[in-house]
Amino acid sequence: MTRAAIWLLTLGALLFIGVLVSQGFSAVFATLAVAGWGLLGVAAFHLLPLLLDAAAIHVLFSEGARVRLREAALVRWIGESANSLMPAGALSGPALMIRQLSQRGVPMQAAVAQITVSTTFQTLAQVVFTLLGLALVVARASQAMQHTLRVPMLVASAVLAVPIGMFYLLQRRGFFGKLLRAAARFSGKRHWLKLMSQAEALDAALLSTYDRWPQVVGSFAWSLLGWVAGTGEVYLILHLLGSAVSWSDALVLESLGQAIRGAAFAIPGSLGVQEGGYLLLAPLANLSPEVALALSLAKRARELLLAVPGLVYLHLSERRFLYYSRPR
Repeated sequence: MTRAAIWLLTLGALLFIGVLVSQGFSAVFATLAVAGWGLLGVAAFHLLPLLLDAAAIHVLFSEGARVRLREAALVRWIGESANSLMPAGALSGPALMIRQLSQRGVPMQAAVAQITVSTTFQTLAQVVFTLLGLALVVARASQAMQHTLRVPMLVASAVLAVPIGMFYLLQRRGFFGKLLRAAARFSGKRHWLKLMSQAEALDAALLSTYDRWPQVVGSFAWSLLGWVAGTGEVYLILHLLGSAVSWSDALVLESLGQAIRGAAFAIPGSLGVQEGGYLLLAPLANLSPEVALALSLAKRARELLLAVPGLVYLHLSERRFLYYSRPR
């Protein structure tokens, strides 16, 4: 773990503890205890958005390099587990998914291209999902407030959409080649340029994937369905906690809560930030602070229930791959 990761993890842990202390440990955990064994049902329900996200990867493969949906689901499970629990946070998941696909016989260039494209359009789908949540908040406001919120809504849309649009354009214009040239220029080490042919092959694989636009649109659609399906998790948790909400309330909490969590991607697991975010969002669904924090902790319990076995599976998978790849 790098020094920066240690500092970020420490900051997140302190923020996490501070938020819980501010509302009282006993009150929050007493509220969470109401869910009881129902948290196992929440973990089981999360398999639905996980499968939808796996379909977003699966649909991008060409017929010659296609993996089965079951394998794509295992790869997605590993990536999500790494994003939740590993120190590198959201950066580790895509790298491990690429490695897992290559171990399953997918050429490295194709694996990098599919995961890069699926991650790009999953992020775009999250932007759309977040905007849907913001639109619901604005729609509920009074007419005078709607007029006031119109400009902030447009600004938020631009802030969310512009970075992903720029990243997409970079990919269309030779992202990996430009990245390698920049590394060679700033490091002063010319040996980076020896890898240029590999970077160009990756860029060609990206363009080839983007040229299959029906599959790309399909990947976006599956990802958006995955985000929307995640609303059911919030809906189910709050019913288990005895604080039932409407589906639209659950969608607002999930869409804006995921946006806040995503903004803190540098902190492993967005520790503390997710909890603070739900505290801020609680009034939008008429939730008490204790219930809002219990909701966040229930989501973390679900992460542990799925991510710990996911990392165990990753360990066993890596051991098996290394065993069979050794010279005989």
